[in-house]
Amino acid sequence: MRVTQQEIIVNNLLKTGAPLEALSEAVAAQMPDDQQPIRLSVIGKDRRGHQCEVEALADETALKWRLPNLFDFRRRERERTSAFNAVMLIPTGVDCHIGGHAGDATPSARLLASVCDNLVLHPNVVNASDINEQTENCLYTEGSLICRLLMGQIGLQKVRQNRMLLVTEERPDAPNVVDQTINCAEGARATLGCDIREIVVLEHGLMMKTGFSDSGRVTGTIERMEHLMEMLEHRRGTYDTVALATKITPHIDTLELHKQYFGEGGANPWGGVEAVLTHTISTALDVPAAHAPTMSSEVLKTQSWGVVEPRKAAEIISTTYLFCVLKGLNRAPRVVAPAINTYDPSVVSVEDISALVIPDGCVGLPTLAAVEQGIPVIAVRGNRNLMKNDLKQLPFRRGQLMYADNYFEAAGLLSAIKAGVAYDAVVRPMAPCKVTRFGVADVKVNGAAKNGKSNGKVNGVAVHI
Repeated sequence: MRVTQQEIIVNNLLKTGAPLEALSEAVAAQMPDDQQPIRLSVIGKDRRGHQCEVEALADETALKWRLPNLFDFRRRERERTSAFNAVMLIPTGVDCHIGGHAGDATPSARLLASVCDNLVLHPNVVNASDINEQTENCLYTEGSLICRLLMGQIGLQKVRQNRMLLVTEERPDAPNVVDQTINCAEGARATLGCDIREIVVLEHGLMMKTGFSDSGRVTGTIERMEHLMEMLEHRRGTYDTVALATKITPHIDTLELHKQYFGEGGANPWGGVEAVLTHTISTALDVPAAHAPTMSSEVLKTQSWGVVEPRKAAEIISTTYLFCVLKGLNRAPRVVAPAINTYDPSVVSVEDISALVIPDGCVGLPTLAAVEQGIPVIAVRGNRNLMKNDLKQLPFRRGQLMYADNYFEAAGLLSAIKAGVAYDAVVRPMAPCKVTRFGVADVKVNGAAKNGKSNGKVNGVAVHI
């Protein structure tokens, strides 16, 4: 089982008013039959159409897992308003100024969580190596599960605690890595009270390798996944979440990669291939999963990096990069598949989502699903990134798309939505209401429109405004 990455061009994404359908048709037409898409991003647009990058499981071994269709969509009939739940997304691997490094979006997440009953977020937002400072009302959810939540495929059930399976691998090149991983797990049991009953050490580890797409987005390749997947399938029912601590091999010299990241800046080079791995596990097995990279050498310990940029400091002081994962998965919500229609206060479904907060320009399945579900979307302009999309081109309803310059403003917009206060009632100058005159002479008679074009109907009769 291996993971591949390729570009798909969609030349009619916005022409039909149903972007999910157009995207699904383009992927089906352009991808080989023996590949199953597991991750997709809309990067931008050129003369050919919208550029999409798709990661997929490839070969016959992958097909036996019968993954759910990435594009299955269940439209919600109404929004439940008994609680105010928002989703916060910061895509992995697109060099977001906030949240694109080592848990540096955590303060923003804590701010947004303070105005929500529940804030659904993915590990990339709060994972900071050995640090995870998410609040109690954060629902730590793997990215593919958030996609399926907004598509209406699944629900998320809040839990008191999960049974966690920790998976690592033999490391002949660094024998102390397994010991450190076990010590981190034992520390999480002793201090946080995690329920980790088994640590599996794979004799034949994965082959994970970093990489960058043509757009500059971080991705990667994975091979030899079948050994891991068979083990997880064999133990199914004995765990609720999967934590992974495995080696990621750099696509260039290890020291050079670290110099580029800690010195010159740029996107976190490990996040893309980690997302591919956890997307695969969560999609195939319907369980929350998160990954911590074990270093391929002792570079961080033997090199003196001095004082690094604050967004990356958590990685410099970490030993295993694993504790943030264990803390997040300890109470990660369980997957309810398929989503249930009956109301359960412990389950968050698409009907319960009140808003989605994203960096400006970021388009993937969650954003497109929110468009079609009628979920308000707040785009944060200050969180710049590599994706070059104009959100205003998407078929949002009037008032559905809002912009914030930063996460302080995003929190204010969430508060306004929660309180039922219209944005234009707060800002100044306050624009007056549009006043339209309507009379008998404006009604369409005998199929002939009078005095202009028709743009509406009253009791089934077209009217002029």
